[in-house]
Amino acid sequence: MFYALFRPFLFLSDAERAHNLSLAMLKVAPIASLGASDPLLAQNVASLDFRNPVGLAAGYDKNAEVPLEILRLGFGFTEVGTLTPLPQAGNPQPRLFRLVEDRAVINRMGFNNGGQADAMARLAHLVRDRGAGPIGINIGANKDSVDRIADYVTGVRNMERFADYLTINISSPNTPGLRALQDKAALDDLLARSMDARTLGKPVFLKVAPDLQPADIDDIVQVAIARGIAALIVSNTTISRPDLRSSHRDESGGLSGAPLGNLAQQRLVDFRKASGGQIPLIGVGGIASAADAYARIRAGASLVQIYSALVYEGPGLAKRINAGLARLLKADGFRSLADAVGVDA
Repeated sequence: MFYALFRPFLFLSDAERAHNLSLAMLKVAPIASLGASDPLLAQNVASLDFRNPVGLAAGYDKNAEVPLEILRLGFGFTEVGTLTPLPQAGNPQPRLFRLVEDRAVINRMGFNNGGQADAMARLAHLVRDRGAGPIGINIGANKDSVDRIADYVTGVRNMERFADYLTINISSPNTPGLRALQDKAALDDLLARSMDARTLGKPVFLKVAPDLQPADIDDIVQVAIARGIAALIVSNTTISRPDLRSSHRDESGGLSGAPLGNLAQQRLVDFRKASGGQIPLIGVGGIASAADAYARIRAGASLVQIYSALVYEGPGLAKRINAGLARLLKADGFRSLADAVGVDA
């Protein structure tokens, strides 16, 4: 209710300025504890325990400034980053746009972040809450890197000791040429070198784009399984443009939010079919309600992530989704969330 009253004033600000303001507010918000989570929602994925399946996707907490505060909002896990080996400013502003009429966002941020060393110094002093969920670290390559695969290897070596899991992000549309690493040969080289760079054996997830052809999906699944990837995050933002009403509809960048929902759902179905359930999937894109999350779970997602919906629904969304998920699972007679994963596949 408070957010509904506050949102019109927040929306008077530029979207990126409002984002930064929300980070500043979260740092001082009086959120004392994790709060309860229905045991029905507990999941174990990649040998990690999740108190509930709703995570915050990478892109919000780029520099690992508020991971504990995010978990205290009711999230079962959070993913910081994308972090690159060296700091970079990202693309010129403005680069983040609210499409209010479409309940969507377009961004062309370009992996703006303070670099891995800055985040490492912060994460080294993190004191975890007992029972809090995993903290993942999303790693990427610098835009001007002469060897982008080497950047991912560096990211694994730098960030593994601070992460419960690492995510290799090759799916952003805002770093030119990055998505080419999804091609089979390049992906195999990337994953082989990245997995070999680990010293602690932390699980590695792979984040893929929704703008893929069937052959791409088959290749990605084959390589990911062969190289021991622990989960696939399906998916990132899209460069496609469905019918949109907002005046910002022609901005370049990745589209997220409600208009991405159908495409992201279909890609999850596609990856489940291609993998035959051999690798856990994390559903992302256009999730704004318990019903949305439940549809992804029934389609094959073991976990889900949200981000853009928070812009419109506020910081209490994770708790509302979890409460609704518990009701839906109980209504359908499931004894655990794991029992519902992939029942519609």
